[in-house]
Amino acid sequence: MPADPKLAHVALELTAEARGLMACRFDPVGKHLFASAENRSIYRWKLEAAAKDPKHKPVAFGAHESWMFDLAVTADGQTLISAGGDDQLIWWPASAEAPQPIRKVKAHQGWIRSIALSPDGKLLASGGNDRMLRVWNVADGTKVHEFSEAAREIWSVAFHPDGKSVLGGDLDGKIHQWDIAAGKHVRSFDAAPLHEFEKGQSVHYGGVRALVVSTDGKWVVGGGLHKGTNPLGNIQQPLALRFDWQSAKLTRQHVTTGFTNERIWGMHYHAQGFLVAAIGGSKGALLFWNEGDDPSFHTFALPSTARGMAVSSDGMQIATTHFDSKVRVTKLSAKTA
Repeated sequence: MPADPKLAHVALELTAEARGLMACRFDPVGKHLFASAENRSIYRWKLEAAAKDPKHKPVAFGAHESWMFDLAVTADGQTLISAGGDDQLIWWPASAEAPQPIRKVKAHQGWIRSIALSPDGKLLASGGNDRMLRVWNVADGTKVHEFSEAAREIWSVAFHPDGKSVLGGDLDGKIHQWDIAAGKHVRSFDAAPLHEFEKGQSVHYGGVRALVVSTDGKWVVGGGLHKGTNPLGNIQQPLALRFDWQSAKLTRQHVTTGFTNERIWGMHYHAQGFLVAAIGGSKGALLFWNEGDDPSFHTFALPSTARGMAVSSDGMQIATTHFDSKVRVTKLSAKTA
């Protein structure tokens, strides 16, 4: 059964014992859902149990000394990796009754904004406020590469589906491509509309806050905000920029209507060919775009502003994290009785 965004509905609400939920991730085998929170804890829900009992309590664990901005789970569902604002990457046994760190790696100086696993699951990319993108061996945590071409903080990272390239999106509105085997910078995609410099407040604002590559490898999409006329006043609009992989040319500016205080926090390129983004600010929503159109073809309003987003391996469920202690799981299929 294909996913249908126009049938989207919140099928499950999971509650953590903390406000301010941040990143989230399904495990690829469909057993667990993880979310990080501002209280420095990770929460783990058993999806089967939660579907039967809305009051199902998650397992909470943690070891970071700061917020965790991103999570990743290996393909077998056995290992969780968390990225913190305390310089650290931490490996966890994902299914353990009371998870304790397997490995801690001081990976960056300052906040680690984003992590991503390579298509074969052997490498982990991380990007952070120190303007570095680093590549790690998942099996033992050793550093494989270090790239320093970004001029400002790296907000987002992604691998190309062919596994040969790693990408990093920075605050300046540039998406950098590095060749993994050669260990060198290849080119940069110009995503300048996602960057603002507000002279009155003297702040660089925006950046490539989310980054995805289509499953066929033909498109690179960077997401964030534009028209950021008042950063401190939270005035901006969501925007996603689509680039052709071969030419690096900008082909689409995926825009929205009716959102004046929101930004894109997370994106996913669905296997069926559409793009989905979670936005947050004063309102929360899921936005859906087709490849050939600038405007979104569907908007699904969420009950609260959204922060993190994750899509299940079958593409039928979208998890979003919210400040109100909730993880909401939206299904892209008809409601069941």
